[in-house]
Amino acid sequence: MTVATKPAGDFPYWLVATALIGIAVAVIIVVNDLYTQVFTTVSKGVGITIFVTLTGFALASVLGLLLAVMSLSTSIWLRQIARFYIEIIRGIPILVLLFYIAFVGAPAVVAFWNMLISPLVEAGLLDNMTVRDFPLVWRASIALMTGYSAFIAEVFRAGIQSVDTGQIEAAKALGLSGWHRFRLIVFPQAIRTILPPLGNDFVAMVKDSSLVSVLGVADITQMGKVYAAGSFTFFETYSIVAYIYLVLTIGLSLCLRALERKLALKQA
Repeated sequence: MTVATKPAGDFPYWLVATALIGIAVAVIIVVNDLYTQVFTTVSKGVGITIFVTLTGFALASVLGLLLAVMSLSTSIWLRQIARFYIEIIRGIPILVLLFYIAFVGAPAVVAFWNMLISPLVEAGLLDNMTVRDFPLVWRASIALMTGYSAFIAEVFRAGIQSVDTGQIEAAKALGLSGWHRFRLIVFPQAIRTILPPLGNDFVAMVKDSSLVSVLGVADITQMGKVYAAGSFTFFETYSIVAYIYLVLTIGLSLCLRALERKLALKQA
C-alpha cells in the first residue's frame, strides 16, 4: 500500500532560488562601482516603461471591453466590425504596429487635425501642428493599446460568456436594463474568469514595452542600449536590464496570484 505524499513542487523552491539570485545581484550592484553606474543610468527608464505600460494597458482594456460587447451584440454589423478589427490586429506583430502608428498613423492624424483647424490657422488663432508635436511616448502607448486591445477583447468576451445565462434571464425577468444586468450580474462574476488571463496580458505588455526603444523612447531598454553603445559594457548593461525587467514581471506575477487566491477564497 502506497501513501500519498505532498508533491515536492508545492513548495516554491523556484521562488527561493530566484530571490537568492536577486539578492546576490543587488549586493553586486551596491558594492561594484561599474554595476552601480549601469544601474543608476538604466533605472532612469523605469518611469517611462511604467507610464507606457499603464497607459497602453488602460486604453487597451477600455477598447477591448468595447470590442467584446460589440462582438456579443445582437447587431450583425457591430459583431462583424468587432471581429474584423480583432482578426486583423491579432495578425500584425507589435513591432510592425509600432512602426506603422509612429511613422504612418501619427503623420496622418496630424494632417487631418491641420485640415480641421485650417480656418482658425488662417485667422491667426492657432498654429499648424507638426509631427514632432505628437510625442513618441504617446505613439508607443497607442501602438501597444492597438495591439493588445484585440487580445484583451477575446479575454473579456470569454469571461462574459462564462456567466450562466439563467442568471441573465432572471435579471431580465426582474426588469433590469441591459446596463444594470451587465454592471450588477454579468461583470462581477465574469471578472473572476477574466482576471488571470488579463493579468498575464499585463505582464506580457511590461515585456513588450521594451519594443518602444526602437522609436527612441527612453525606456529601460533604450537607456541600456545607449549606455552599452557608449561604454562597450554589454554584459554588465544587459544583465542589469534583464534584472530590472525580472523584478518588475515576477513582482507583478506574484501580486496577481495573491489577488487571484483572494478572489477564489471569497467565491468559496
